[in-house]
Formats: sequence, C-alpha cells, structure tokens
Amino acid sequence: MTSNCSFEEVDNLMKHLELVIYVPIFLFGLVLNVVALLVFCVFLRKWTESTIYMTNLALMDVFLLIPLPFKMHATNHLWHHDLHPLCSFLESLYFIGIYGSIYTIMCIAMDRWVAIRHPFRAKQLRSPKKALGMCVMVWAVVLAAISPAISGFRNNEQRDFHCFHGFSEKGWSPLVIICLEVFGFLGPALVLVYCSVQTIWTLQESGQHSPRSRACVKIIYSSLCAFLVPFTPSHLAILLQFLVRQGVIEECGMKTRISLFIQIAMSLSNITCCLDALCYYFIAHEVRSSNRSFRLSTISQRRATCSTSEV
Repeated sequence: MTSNCSFEEVDNLMKHLELVIYVPIFLFGLVLNVVALLVFCVFLRKWTESTIYMTNLALMDVFLLIPLPFKMHATNHLWHHDLHPLCSFLESLYFIGIYGSIYTIMCIAMDRWVAIRHPFRAKQLRSPKKALGMCVMVWAVVLAAISPAISGFRNNEQRDFHCFHGFSEKGWSPLVIICLEVFGFLGPALVLVYCSVQTIWTLQESGQHSPRSRACVKIIYSSLCAFLVPFTPSHLAILLQFLVRQGVIEECGMKTRISLFIQIAMSLSNITCCLDALCYYFIAHEVRSSNRSFRLSTISQRRATCSTSEV
C-alpha cells in the first residue's frame, strides 16, 4: 500500500460499525444455537441424518460465536505482544466455525440430493452412522487446514497488536488465497447449488405436493440463503483485497473502498449463525412431522391387528 493513502477514516468508522453488527449477531446467534442444541439433543432425541448435520452446524456456529466478544475488544484495543498464542487460538476457532459451517451446509445438500435423486440407493448411502462419519471428517479436515495455517499468519513481533487484524504477507500469499477461494468457497458453493437445483427439479418433476415435500423445498432454500448471503460478499472482498496486496489495484480511492468493503463483508458474514436458524426450524418441523406420521401408522397397524383378531 502506498504511504500517502490513509485508512484512518475507514478504521474509525468500523470501530463503531462493528459493534452495531456484532452485538445483535452474538446475542441472537448464541440464543438460537443453544436452543437448537437443546432441541436436537434433548427434546427430539431422534438421531436422523438431518438432525446429526444440524447439530454439527449448531456446534460450528457456537465455535464462530465464542471469539466475537474478543474480536469486538480487539477492534478498539491493542493487545500485549505476549497474547499472540491466545490470539491465534481465537482466530483458529473463528475460521474453524466459518469453514466448518460451509462444509456442513454442503454435506446437508449432498445428503438431500442422494435421498431425493437416488431413493433406491439411499438406503446404502445414507444412515445416521454415515452422517456422523461425515461430520467427523469435516472436523478433521477443517482442523487440519485451519489451525496450523492461522498460527503462521501472524508476525510474533515484540510489540502490541490488534488481534484479528494485520495478517502477515504469508497470510495473503497467492497459494493461500487460491486454496481459500477454491476449496473454502467456490467448490462447496458449486456442490451446494448443483445438489439444490437437482433436488428441487426432481421434487417438481415428481408432482409431489405433500407437506413433507414442501418442507424439503423450504429446507433447500434456507440452506442456500444461509450459505450464499453471508459468504459470497466476504470471499469476493477477500479476492479484491488480495489484488490490492499484489499491487494489481493501486488507486487510493479504490483501495479505501475495498478496505471498507472487506471489513463490512467479514462482519456481516457472521450473520450465518442466525440464518442457520431457518434450517433448524424446518428440520425440527420435519422431524416432528415424521414422528407424528410414525405414531399414526403404528396406531393404525395396531387397530388393524386388533380388528383382524376379533374376526
């Protein structure tokens, strides 16, 4: 960045704007995700593929929310240089939550695609144990990719610093940004969109208009919303900031606007914790409906058995 290009006005604006964005996201997101965990783990107590993925998504959202108060503090305060390890740990939690959510939403779309597009193979490809295995794999991949990387993206200099800000040049290297954009966003986004479009098309072609079918379509749209709305602007902003870092964009006014855009986009990306509540609601409604249908079918079978035995 050129020395005559000042970002002080952008930084001063974000000191206040981030608080306005983060406080309601943290409060609502924490309540919604804790309630979701209670509903799926305590009240429903039926471990289907959907509830397993939703529980994992809620856990990822909690991991994203935990660092937010520290992120708000770091915006307005310098941290002592001895707190570099704590900062790296919190940054790891934050990015694990983001990319864990991305891959979990992708798994939900793939699971729905298999169930709707390939119903005869679904019994072999889908099961609660396999869903749990996929969630464990998501955790393993994200932990392996994020934790070592984040720890090396900060210069451990003997001076105070702003946590969640000022990554080193290593953190903005072409290899890191390409992997982040391709494997962290574009790849999962293409899988999500493809599976979602194919699933909706299959439901429409089948001519089914049952409540369960409509609930499935709502889940698909809510998953798309929870993915595309928060993560598309933030990854576009990362790409633009990378072009600034590489010297492709040099005009001061453009760099200032990109600096403001990336900070707002990254702040608003945390709204995924609240948007995921749409998925929680529809999944819980679907599970309750399936439980009710199962109970009704069981009662009908018992009545039929009793009527047959009386004849």
